[in-house]
Amino acid sequence: MIATGVCGVALVLVLVVLIPVVVNSAGSPARYEMLGSCQMVCDSHGTAATATATTKASNPVKDNRLVQSLPTFIQGPKGEPGRVGRVGQRGPVGEPGPPGPAGPPGERGAPGPPGAPGANGPNGAISAATYNTIPRIAFYAGLKKQHEGYEVLKFDDVVTNLGNHYDPSSGKFTCSIPGIYFFVYHVLMRGGDGTSMWADLCKNNQVRASAIAQDADQNYDYASNSAVLHLEPGDEIYIKLDGGKAHGGNNNKYSTFSGFMLYAD
Repeated sequence: MIATGVCGVALVLVLVVLIPVVVNSAGSPARYEMLGSCQMVCDSHGTAATATATTKASNPVKDNRLVQSLPTFIQGPKGEPGRVGRVGQRGPVGEPGPPGPAGPPGERGAPGPPGAPGANGPNGAISAATYNTIPRIAFYAGLKKQHEGYEVLKFDDVVTNLGNHYDPSSGKFTCSIPGIYFFVYHVLMRGGDGTSMWADLCKNNQVRASAIAQDADQNYDYASNSAVLHLEPGDEIYIKLDGGKAHGGNNNKYSTFSGFMLYAD
């Protein structure tokens, strides 16, 4: 029995000596503590303050080796940003986008230069409102040359032509202001051969008054007549010989044609 007890004590002593050696050689911060007679509890985390202090004080080299062997998974501070990379190649041209909304209207431009003058228009009627009184339209002309047969008598010896509406080259009066007009004519027949003469006052190729002169017992006779007519702009009045011979009196004015406006429309 005594031998058995001695062996047990010796075994306990061996364990007490060998366990710390094995733990320290493995590099573990294990803490052990003797409980009772032969029970030992190990703390693998080393959270007790007193045991940790004792272990560090007894073996500082092993403590440093333990610190160095800890895993390096702790996150460090954020580093400096890197350098700007090189510019990449230009990409392909994209599809055109939809048209944008209409912009606001712009400012009004300056007026353009005046255009070239247009061509002259046709002669129109002269309004009676342009006159303060009755328009002054009147003419009187005599016949210089001899005429015979069927032709318009051209009274070419003009004495009066207010308004210049009578044309001696054609023998016609042309109306430009509508209204009422009075016309009268006297044509001397050149006879002596027993013939007669007819003279008509015409408006636009229509007879409005006629006169006849007959060679009976004398060589000369007059064909005379007058008319009051309403005229529109463009109407023409003239005397037409309808057979016979008309006597021209040089400057004596044996044959005459005259007319004037009574009042405008």
